[in-house]
Amino acid sequence: MKAYLDASLVVALLTNDIFTDCAEAFLSAETPVLVLSDYAAAEFASVVARRVRMQELTHDEARGAFAAFDLWAPRATMRVETSPGDIAMAATFIRRLDLNLRTPDAVNIAITQRTAATLATFDMRMATNAVALGISTASI
Repeated sequence: MKAYLDASLVVALLTNDIFTDCAEAFLSAETPVLVLSDYAAAEFASVVARRVRMQELTHDEARGAFAAFDLWAPRATMRVETSPGDIAMAATFIRRLDLNLRTPDAVNIAITQRTAATLATFDMRMATNAVALGISTASI
């Protein structure tokens, strides 16, 4: 199985998060090929920085999360870059007025589709929209 990791799963893997145990259990049970986009990497950085601003993480904890990401990602994941086609497909998804779809979720879903992966996320709204678009989602 090939699993596209969105930021919610990466955050759970590399920080102390309510979903950490679930993320670790998913990866040990499934042992999928992990697909990580530059877009999801930027979202990971954004979440960590936001948690610092919200005083949920210290600067040292954030730096530790970034260092862990920088070591883990090249070794454990197949990295993919966001393409103009991904953005165009995301716009097509958003224009479907029957979905409650935000741009970041649409971009992640488009990348999942392009890479022929299963979406691995803790974001239930994104997962619901992905299923509506015919994208498989991981049971985590």
